[in-house]
Amino acid sequence: RVHGLLQFYGANRTGRWAGRLVQVQNLPRNSMPDLKEARELVRSNNQTSLDLLYDSVPDVLSQLIRTTFIPKPGYQFYVADFSAVEARVIAWLAQEQWRQEVFAKNGDIYCESATQMFHVPVVKHGINGHLRQKGKIAELALGYGGSVGALKAMGALKMGIKEDELQPLVNMWRQASPNIVQFWWDVDKAAMVCIKQRLDTETHGIKFKYRSGCFFIFLPSGRRICYVKPKIGTNRFGNESITYEGIGATKKWERLETYGAKLVENIVQATSRDLLANAMQSLTQAGYQIVMHIHDEVVIEAPKGTSLKKIEELMATVPNWATGLKLNAAGFVSDFYKKD
Repeated sequence: RVHGLLQFYGANRTGRWAGRLVQVQNLPRNSMPDLKEARELVRSNNQTSLDLLYDSVPDVLSQLIRTTFIPKPGYQFYVADFSAVEARVIAWLAQEQWRQEVFAKNGDIYCESATQMFHVPVVKHGINGHLRQKGKIAELALGYGGSVGALKAMGALKMGIKEDELQPLVNMWRQASPNIVQFWWDVDKAAMVCIKQRLDTETHGIKFKYRSGCFFIFLPSGRRICYVKPKIGTNRFGNESITYEGIGATKKWERLETYGAKLVENIVQATSRDLLANAMQSLTQAGYQIVMHIHDEVVIEAPKGTSLKKIEELMATVPNWATGLKLNAAGFVSDFYKKD
């Protein structure tokens, strides 16, 4: 048992947990289909077979790091995570109806996004299935005001998307999700007015208040995000922008810049964090022992034969403060920790 893996409220604004010691939030992903067999070869120190079967033994060892976490004898790991939680939260807050309908049916948001963008039906491994990848990269990169640079950072060019396709992809995604785009601007305006005029403002059920030299965003859960000593300044494009004091990339206290879409990112990630905290409380009260949690995933140590379905149902229960949110969770059972 490793203790102290996660620091409560490690992220300054969103309040998310931060990884410590082993850094379980940054472990290498595993994609090997024969993970269990490779694990047994390493455990038995069968170096000859490892060299014969795999091109890169270091890569195998890297993928096996997750599997070093094991439950106590007679128990198994029950791993459950939210399905596309940030996409669900932003659709709920922005009231993007077609997205809400997709999530209500537990549909494939990447296919549906591509369908909305390209105006043709897109089915995974089916009709126009090649467009799903473009829907996926757009979903991952563009939800918080990202543009061409965000697509590149997400690896769009490496995935075969051409340079001249990037801006049209941004335009199509925004046209397909006008309520999310409007959400960015509404949050920007509400925050600007609050900081400039010291007035309480509200949009999309989110309240903004200025108190004692701090700018507060009140989340649906009732928790607050705080921005210290906010000011309205001018950014590098000559436009008005919000600045505040905080710890920057250099790990030093400095003045940082933010804007509507970035504030939306903070709101969505903080709300997702609150959903995880709510699920953890529900699971703990039901008698389950959570041994660690990673982003939107919980790892429970429970006796063999425990119901995974009940764990998934508890995790996907929407709290009273999130009425209307389409939440879903899925999981698996394993004798060691891995990424399913």
